[in-house]
Amino acid sequence: MQNPVIERIDALRKEMNEAGVKAVVLPRTDAHLSEYISAHWHIVRYLSGFTGSAGTMVVTDKEALLWVDSRYFLQGAQQIEGSGIILMKDGLPDTPSIAGYLCENLSKGDKVGINGMLMSIDETAVLRSRLNAAGIELDVDFDPIDRIWTDRPALPSDKIFIHDEKYAGESAVSKMARILDSAKAQGAQAYFTSALDEIAWILNIRSNDVPCNPVATSFLYVAPSGSTLFVDEAKLTPEVKAYLAEAGVATAPYASVLTALAALPAGVKVLLSGSRASGAIAHVLEDRYVKGDSPVALPKAIKNDVQIAGIRQAHLRDGVAMVRSLMEIERTVAAGERLTEMDVADILLRHRSKGELYFDLSFESICGFGANGAIVHYTADETSNTVITKGNLLLIDSGANYLDGTTDITRTIAIGEPSADMRHDFTLVMKGHIAIATSVYPEGTRGAQLDALARMPLWKEGKSYLHGTGHGVGHFLNVHEGPQSIRLNDTLAPLTPGMLTSNEPGVYLADRYGIRCENLVLTIPYEETEFGKFYAFETITLCPFDRSLFDTSIMSAEEIRWVDDYHRTVYDRLAPLMEADERQWLAAATAPLK
Repeated sequence: MQNPVIERIDALRKEMNEAGVKAVVLPRTDAHLSEYISAHWHIVRYLSGFTGSAGTMVVTDKEALLWVDSRYFLQGAQQIEGSGIILMKDGLPDTPSIAGYLCENLSKGDKVGINGMLMSIDETAVLRSRLNAAGIELDVDFDPIDRIWTDRPALPSDKIFIHDEKYAGESAVSKMARILDSAKAQGAQAYFTSALDEIAWILNIRSNDVPCNPVATSFLYVAPSGSTLFVDEAKLTPEVKAYLAEAGVATAPYASVLTALAALPAGVKVLLSGSRASGAIAHVLEDRYVKGDSPVALPKAIKNDVQIAGIRQAHLRDGVAMVRSLMEIERTVAAGERLTEMDVADILLRHRSKGELYFDLSFESICGFGANGAIVHYTADETSNTVITKGNLLLIDSGANYLDGTTDITRTIAIGEPSADMRHDFTLVMKGHIAIATSVYPEGTRGAQLDALARMPLWKEGKSYLHGTGHGVGHFLNVHEGPQSIRLNDTLAPLTPGMLTSNEPGVYLADRYGIRCENLVLTIPYEETEFGKFYAFETITLCPFDRSLFDTSIMSAEEIRWVDDYHRTVYDRLAPLMEADERQWLAAATAPLK
């Protein structure tokens, strides 16, 4: 029986041939340039079988290729096996860029097709420039997917609900006024965004359109004369309609967005983000847009006092759920009962869902045992689901969305007695984690300037990891949020008080085990001297690390003290919320290392 992926690529090639398109570029995203997408937009998954959250597919008349980053090198190779698709390991020195590959393998006069809604203004401009320099044409209106994917899921129709200001800390009216002030400062009178997390934040609305991401499929035009939310009518309740009207926001059909933008008066200048607005949006606006910085990204990332208070409370409840989950895992293994990776995910969900203000997971739980833990963004399924036995490591990366905050935590735990190598590697990772957690840095410092602190203990032994050390985290919103990050490649966004960021170094040994240690940290003021303002991180996540995995012989006294102090904090804050047997377990789990 032929692999269905091969048949689907053949169908795409037929469409390409009829349209005179020599190659097509298919980013794994949606019309909102999202990282996490609804079933309707899983085009790359449909055409390749790859289920990761990041990747771009290229299909030519001769080859099909899939570009993935380091998180998906192992997973990508496994999932496309037998399809004839070539895995391209993005970021490695010998891997060409997509534009470079196309220029090398196509001829002058050839045409490359894309759906212009699936590529940002900046990405479209770069691709067009590279291709045109080689005499290759870019067609931004090539979208044959509906004809190939005949049973394609519909766009989501979940109802929108209001995120109460008692959790959000600021009204939609106030946010829109700030946005318009920023747009004016950049030479525009209005702002348009297709980014679902921006729309949710601006209007204080949420939905359940994307798994684990409480966003509503829509577009938003913000203007002094009146704003418009482009959304399917079925998603609007009478309460939400009244709420939007009171905030000065009209509604229009989701599918009418391009027509409405094309009809804007000639004198209107609309601010677009070069990285978050699609090339198709810019195309219909023609000369009526200003490309600039998103006026939403920074205010959304800098949490206000109400949000910060909620984040702290959410992490208390999440910490209790994590401790109860770890206790159940430990007791199940000790009793010799069968436990699989999918069972662990179920345990996490069960304990979290009992918590006050719980809404959903913030991402699909990553529970990788042994070799599966070395697959950075591994998700167990019926085929890969592994039984957990003594003698290896279990990596658990999970989180939740509560009405008052979003959590993301990774713990690596030993099942049975850990080997000396496991303890050594774990401690190297923790040394990097502690270096980030204890860092102090001047105002204006970006995550890329701190990233090497986390990697140095590993680098000194010729080890490393290829993913970022930290990403921004939303507030009852997307678990991955910009503009800040801690990674080797610079995102140019300074770490600013109020930003919530992950601290998650790791190390992965293929076919053996993976280790990652993650807490969320809040940027806070540290001190002000004659040299300016200095900032630091406050660790927000509350859950013990596995004490059996620390090798104190390679730790400094300061590092040991940090672990002991952190564990003391975990106990002091979580114990009052727990039962007697849980407090006893927690006391042992947070005892001093020495």
